[in-house]
Amino acid sequence: MANEPKILAFAGSARAESWNKKLVPAAVAGAEQRGAAVTTIDLRDFPMPIFDEDFEAAEGTPEHARRFKRLLMEHDGFLIACPEYNSSITPLLKNVIDWASRPDKDDAGPLVAFRGKCAALMAASSGGLGGLRGLVPVRSILSNIGVLVVPTQVAVPRIHELIGKDGRLADDSTRERLHSLGGALADLLFKMKG
Repeated sequence: MANEPKILAFAGSARAESWNKKLVPAAVAGAEQRGAAVTTIDLRDFPMPIFDEDFEAAEGTPEHARRFKRLLMEHDGFLIACPEYNSSITPLLKNVIDWASRPDKDDAGPLVAFRGKCAALMAASSGGLGGLRGLVPVRSILSNIGVLVVPTQVAVPRIHELIGKDGRLADDSTRERLHSLGGALADLLFKMKG
């Protein structure tokens, strides 16, 4: 379909058994059911140094940062599962955003990977707030660099109680909320693409 929105889905954690990685498939299913094409990636496959302008000046943009930025540029929207570290964004997620926000000789300047894009956010934690506090800075950062973040978000408390023996999310209600979140992002992108 010519106006089929493309969505990039990932979690802001590299940990193999990240609770937040377990949220992504349900949100992806919701977006795909509405007709979006979704690419799911693991940030573990994009290792990059902590952003440092001196490093950038001396070495240039790391290859993994360029690959990640290209993926952002190739997609219309993002489904992001955001772990909460000490009530805030994870260093990994902040770092990939920082690298991808940098101008490059091959693109149209800073923030080209973010401006005009849309995102939907989700989080999970073993605590009672479900990572809700960490979603606030992620929403703020993305909004400030030109991303339209959908108002609806999903925070899943006590995630460890909702995972089945197979290691997957087993709670139907939570799966449905995530499914709806992915669907809402796809619907918004269809409207924006006309």
